[in-house]
Amino acid sequence: MSPALDTDSNTAITASHLTKTYGLVKAVDDVSFSVREGEIFGVLGPNGAGKTTTVECLTGLRRPDSGSIKLLGRDPSRDHDALHAVVGVQLQASAVQDRLKVKEILDLYRSFYHHPADVRELVDGLGLGEKRDAQYRALSGGQKQRLSVALALIGRPRIAVLDEMTTGLDPQARRDTWALIERVRERGATIVLVSHFMEEAERLCDRVALIDRGRIIATDSPQGLAEKVAGGKRVRFTPSRPFPDALLTERPEVKSLEHQGRHVEVIGSGELVNVVILTLAREGIEAKDVQMGTANLEDAFVRLTGRLLHDAGEGPTP
Repeated sequence: MSPALDTDSNTAITASHLTKTYGLVKAVDDVSFSVREGEIFGVLGPNGAGKTTTVECLTGLRRPDSGSIKLLGRDPSRDHDALHAVVGVQLQASAVQDRLKVKEILDLYRSFYHHPADVRELVDGLGLGEKRDAQYRALSGGQKQRLSVALALIGRPRIAVLDEMTTGLDPQARRDTWALIERVRERGATIVLVSHFMEEAERLCDRVALIDRGRIIATDSPQGLAEKVAGGKRVRFTPSRPFPDALLTERPEVKSLEHQGRHVEVIGSGELVNVVILTLAREGIEAKDVQMGTANLEDAFVRLTGRLLHDAGEGPTP
């Protein structure tokens, strides 16, 4: 009989000072974080940043060179059997026999668990209902990706680790998958979501860790990270004629002003949009095409690393 899993703490996952090196490349460099039970925790960064290596260490698929990991109080490298029934994993590459039908694959995985999820709900929620009788080799890349998510969730895991789960999916399929993940979390599951899609993390994640070149550079809620780096609200507009920056920067609500071609972007606080429009109007200047908003995770990544997320290039992993 497997030993009981730790349920005394509300911390589902703890990773402390993880490192993993391949030759001269340090893929994971002193990574530490914790995940509370029932939250969706995002591991975000560009391709090659070390995200996949980190979660492979978490789930026992790779052994870190140093550091410690606890899933529900257990070490995944030593307590694989105890964790198998309560941890579901979806990785970017899955090994499935090409000639098996979708329903056969699902039935096989379902048989591994005492209390599996409702297969029909999973399949329909992921848009695979019409593919039950299709062989795996006949599925598109996006359909294979959705099937791998279903296999990770079929055992009703207490922890689900999903690595780039919506890569290759069309916009509607991506949103359907998000909705399914939200329903899984509502049942109490803890989810580690590895992604480079900022919109995905902003919708789903309670907290995120931004990772770049194998290191975590910041951890907070998506909104918290954005507000920290941006410093407040944002108003972007096109002035009807040029004006001195001091007209706005001398206002206490305005933190910064930047010219972007014909456009002007102002960052500040309070009733920022009203301050901008009314201040300019008093000088006979019209603010056209006004856009309001706050910074996002993409902005946070740029401010913290000095690089655009999708132009960041290859990181440390081979």
